[in-house]
Amino acid sequence: MTDQNPQGTPEPSENPEGSGETPFQFTDKRKVDPTSGEARGSGDAEQQAGEPSDPLAALDFEPEGEAAESAEVLKAKAEAAEHLDALQRERASFTNYRNRSLRDQEAARTQGTQDVLTALLPVLDDIERAKQHAELSGPMAAIAEKLDASLAKFGIERFGQVGEEFDPNVHEALMHNVDADATATTVSLVVEPGYRIGDKVVRAARVGVVGPE
Repeated sequence: MTDQNPQGTPEPSENPEGSGETPFQFTDKRKVDPTSGEARGSGDAEQQAGEPSDPLAALDFEPEGEAAESAEVLKAKAEAAEHLDALQRERASFTNYRNRSLRDQEAARTQGTQDVLTALLPVLDDIERAKQHAELSGPMAAIAEKLDASLAKFGIERFGQVGEEFDPNVHEALMHNVDADATATTVSLVVEPGYRIGDKVVRAARVGVVGPE
């Protein structure tokens, strides 16, 4: 019988089931891939071995105890800050709306008063002419005084007096005379008094003036 292994090298024997021996294994630790010739990295080795690059990536746990309580507190504070910011925005919006409404109401009130005054101007002018000619007496004089008091309640002011300095912003000069002794232009005659509501002139006083040459 011929010897099939003349060199005497022992052949690896298969591990029969139940023998209790661990089969031989080896790990290729070469830094260069013999097939592609490319260098191997530590990350590639880990991925090839099926191991995650981040040892904490696979951990899945919820904070407990004081950590969980702190997270809830931070979340509650963040929500409270959001609610406070929304509340402040709503408050600022409401304040702007209220102020705008008050301005609109005041403007509407002033416009309404101006419309009524404009409609009454012819009557008021007739009353003033009657006063200048001393034609108001008895009940008519009392009615005229009540009318003036009612206008004052709505902030309506009558202006334009003889002797006051001429102001083109509130006076409308219908006549102009010169006086050698005059040092300034003044009102010498009131044809129709002026009326204003607050600072707004509804009608300028129509006057005659006298001034220096």
